[in-house]
Amino acid sequence: MLQRFVLALALSLPSAALVAQDAPAARIASPDGRITVEVVTDHDGRARYSIARDGKPVIVSSQLGFLFTDVAKLDRNLRIASQATRSHDATWEQPWGERRHVRDHHNELRVGLVETNGDQRRFDVVFRVFDDGIGFRYVFPEQPALRRLNIAEELTEFTLATDATAWWIPALEWNRKEYVYKRTALAEVGFAQTPMTLRRDDGLHIAFHEAALADYSAMNLVRVEDRRFRAQLFPGTDAAKVERDAPFATPWRVVLLSDDAAGLATSDLVLNLNEPNALGDVSWVKPMKYLGIWWEMHLDTKSWGSGTKHGATTEDTIRYIDFAAQHGFGGVLVEGWNIGWDGDWFANGEEFSFTEAYPDFDIEKVTAHARERGVTLIGHHETSGHAAHYERQLPDALDLYERLGVAAIKTGYVADGGQAKVRDDDGNLRYAWHEGQAMSRHHIKVVTEAAKRRISINPHEPIKDSGLRRTYPNWVTREGARGMEYNAWGQPPNPPGHEATLVFTRMLDGPFDFTPGLFSMKSRHGDRVATTLAKQLALYVVLYSPLQMAIDLPEEYEAKPDAFRFIKDVPADWEDSRVLNGEVGEFVTFARKDRHSDDWYLGAVTDGEARTLHVSLGFLDAGRRYTAQVYRDGPNAGWQANQTDIVIEERDVTSGDSLELALAPGGGQAIRFIAR
Repeated sequence: MLQRFVLALALSLPSAALVAQDAPAARIASPDGRITVEVVTDHDGRARYSIARDGKPVIVSSQLGFLFTDVAKLDRNLRIASQATRSHDATWEQPWGERRHVRDHHNELRVGLVETNGDQRRFDVVFRVFDDGIGFRYVFPEQPALRRLNIAEELTEFTLATDATAWWIPALEWNRKEYVYKRTALAEVGFAQTPMTLRRDDGLHIAFHEAALADYSAMNLVRVEDRRFRAQLFPGTDAAKVERDAPFATPWRVVLLSDDAAGLATSDLVLNLNEPNALGDVSWVKPMKYLGIWWEMHLDTKSWGSGTKHGATTEDTIRYIDFAAQHGFGGVLVEGWNIGWDGDWFANGEEFSFTEAYPDFDIEKVTAHARERGVTLIGHHETSGHAAHYERQLPDALDLYERLGVAAIKTGYVADGGQAKVRDDDGNLRYAWHEGQAMSRHHIKVVTEAAKRRISINPHEPIKDSGLRRTYPNWVTREGARGMEYNAWGQPPNPPGHEATLVFTRMLDGPFDFTPGLFSMKSRHGDRVATTLAKQLALYVVLYSPLQMAIDLPEEYEAKPDAFRFIKDVPADWEDSRVLNGEVGEFVTFARKDRHSDDWYLGAVTDGEARTLHVSLGFLDAGRRYTAQVYRDGPNAGWQANQTDIVIEERDVTSGDSLELALAPGGGQAIRFIAR
């Protein structure tokens, strides 16, 4: 479905042939004129591009092109045969999201490149330049010399003009994307995943990512030399990393630019590079908060497998459903309900059944009870990375959930990097990377099949987010980073600056099922989790997800009802979102407005340092008074001692006021502004 959208858009753009003109260079600027892009061919006929901002170079001369497995590479002896420009300015509405209305304002340059020798193969490079960055992609038209493209590698480069500090995680490692972000000099970056975030000495922030990743392998960045990086795709299941028939368009390569970190975190550029909603009416996609039979398994007090420790029993699930209904939660996640968890499930994904429950879990009774209480069961499909086995059962599994009224599914692909299992065109079982082309196709299949049953999808161990939630709004959130479970058993747990780093790195992807709301503060090993209670509340505003979990056990929430009140109140869907301040890995403050009321919410978090942040309340509606319900770190709070020391208080405020936010080491502050 997405491929048809991409192709239709590519063919609807101004035809390069109609404006054909040999030119030494092609240029385009952003709507505000601050960002400029230039495309040239050098003395060898290599296509190269550069980016400047305010007249200063950001990306200096960087190559474009491809390597193939079966034909000569496409990089030299090129000429600019055509160029066309257009402008676009429109606003569209998200069915759910960080903000209701999104403006898409960009200028576009389409450069036609043709070989001067041989078969005169041709391709276009399309640049869209926004006020906060650029996206570019390759478009291959139908042509005799390139009917089938077996891509060995892209030759796309990003050569930085100056040194910078980098925040990044390694690529092609066993633990997929679940690493603590490194902060290093640019020269110390090796092989990195995207998003990768940089900060130059002059304050310019740069982030590299991609958009509209469909039927293609995800992009990493490898530092070739000095400040020159090259795209490197995840491997395929054969010699080629990507196999596609022309005509087709690649994903967009994205460069975000901002004077400060806040500008990165509020960009809609990646979303705007994706196609509009392809599903039609999606009013059935419901953002919600949920509880789950999950955390106790990570604490090792319950088990996914059957036996005396089994967590997913009928009795316990009904208890969770009743607690959810009592406190206004929309769903209950149940992991370990289905046959297949006994033994070495990590290695034996083919043992999973997605329609057969363990004897002590009556799925008919549980879902009926949930419906009676106004709660939905959130289904769980762990595959152990065995995508082929899952696809065989997918229609029956989805039909079962549709019949039972299950509104959302958390899928899982727990397997080491490179150990997912897919079937090739000949039906052979092959190993694959979680972010290779085969898994890209798999995720689209799951999402589109689920949409036919009005079911939303939340994959863990997923392919990276690239804005496809705009095209498929039932692809509501995902994992794809080091989440809260590492605070149960990680050695060590997540560091105190982890969340303030995620905002400006992983969260540039899109929604993250981080699963906040920890009240018990200890790992299964007795280690302190690097947080305070107030920070756990603030994370509901800071780390966005339309499926937002309350991670801890019901008894922990019952023991702290005053703090639990904020989790009960905070929405999972927003009218507007703003970053009031922030530095990568240090601190950040978000303000978000509820989509279904006039209330605003604020969340601020810090790293291991205590901080006092000053924020203006100018985001509040002018002329109105608000009751600010404040949940702040107590005077003795800190992640290394007195983690649950919290002060809960109220005060009257207006948009003309400002607040002083005192954050303890590893702490935070959460505020609800109730409009009067």
